[in-house]
Amino acid sequence: MRIIIMAKYSFNKQQLCCLTFFVLISTVAIPSGCIRQLHQETITNHAILIVFGESLFDPGNNNYINTSTNFQANFPPYGETFFKYPTGRYTNGRTIPDFIAEFANLPLIPPFLEPHHHHHHHHVAYGYNFASSGAGALSETNSGLVIDLHKQLKYFKKVRNHLKAKLGERESDKVLANAVFLLSIGGNDYLRPSPLFASFPPDQYVSMVIGNITSALQEIYHNGGRKFGILNIWPLGCLPIARAQNVASGGDGSCDPRANAVTVSHNSLLAATLRQLQWQLKGFQYSLFDVFSVALDAESNPTKYGNLLLLFMFKFTVLYTYMTPSVLKHSSTL
Repeated sequence: MRIIIMAKYSFNKQQLCCLTFFVLISTVAIPSGCIRQLHQETITNHAILIVFGESLFDPGNNNYINTSTNFQANFPPYGETFFKYPTGRYTNGRTIPDFIAEFANLPLIPPFLEPHHHHHHHHVAYGYNFASSGAGALSETNSGLVIDLHKQLKYFKKVRNHLKAKLGERESDKVLANAVFLLSIGGNDYLRPSPLFASFPPDQYVSMVIGNITSALQEIYHNGGRKFGILNIWPLGCLPIARAQNVASGGDGSCDPRANAVTVSHNSLLAATLRQLQWQLKGFQYSLFDVFSVALDAESNPTKYGNLLLLFMFKFTVLYTYMTPSVLKHSSTL
C-alpha cells in the first residue's frame, strides 16, 4: 500500500525518508484480526521487532535497574495523555517503537526487564525491547546508571539462545532473519559523555562512537539479523539547553553551529558505514531515518509536516532539557 501511495502523490526528500523507514518496518505487519490468535501460533509465522537504544525507544527498562531518577521517567507527568500513568517512557504518551508496533498491528513491545514479561515468554511472538534511557554506544557513557549497548547485545544473545531452545536452530534462524531490528543510539555519547570525550579530538571520538555502533550491527548480523531500521542523531546544537547557553553567551538563541558540526560528522560517518556494511554483508538491509534533516526542515517549514511530527519534535526536545551538552565545551576545536 505504501508503494501505491508513493506512485500517486509527490513527496519531498524528508517525507520519502520517512516513507522508506516505514516500508521497511511494514514487513512485520500482520492482519489485525490475527492478533488474538498469535499466542497459539509459532512465532516463525510473523516478523518480530527487536529494539536497541536510548530514551527515544525505552519503554521502561530503567524502572528495573539501580539508577538515579535522572534516568527514569516513572513519575508524573510522564504517560499522562495515553497510558494515564507513568510507564517509564520519556514521553507523555508513546514512543517511536510503540507507533511502529501499532502501524504493524502488533501489541506494544514491553520492557525486556519487566518481571512479568522477563519470566514469561508469551510476548516473544511480538518482539523484545532492550532500550535504556541515557544509554550510549560507548560503555563509559553514564556507566553504571544505564543499560549500555554492549549489555543490550548480551540480552539479545540470551533471546537468541531462548529462541534456539524453543524452536530449534533452523526455525530460530528464520525468525531472526525475518525480524526488524530498530536502533537509536549515539546522542548520549556527546551529551553526557565519559571522560574519554575530553581525551580525544572530536573526529577521533566520533570514530569511536561509530565504531561501537558498527560492531553492534555486525554482531547482530552474525547472530542472524538482516533487516535494520536506524535513526541518526538530532541536531545537538538546537536542543533547548544549547540555545539557552547561546543566549547566556550573548547570542540570539539560535542553534549552536559548533555542536551541530559534531552531529553532522557523526551522521555522515554513520551513513557511510551503513553503505559499507550493505556492500560487505550479504543480505544486510537497512533504512536510515534522517532525524537531523527532518528536524531542521520541520523547524523551518512546520506546516509541511502537520501536528504529528511537531509533537515528535516537542517530545524529543523536552527529552534532553535535563542533559548537559558537554559537546559544546569541546566543539570549538572542530
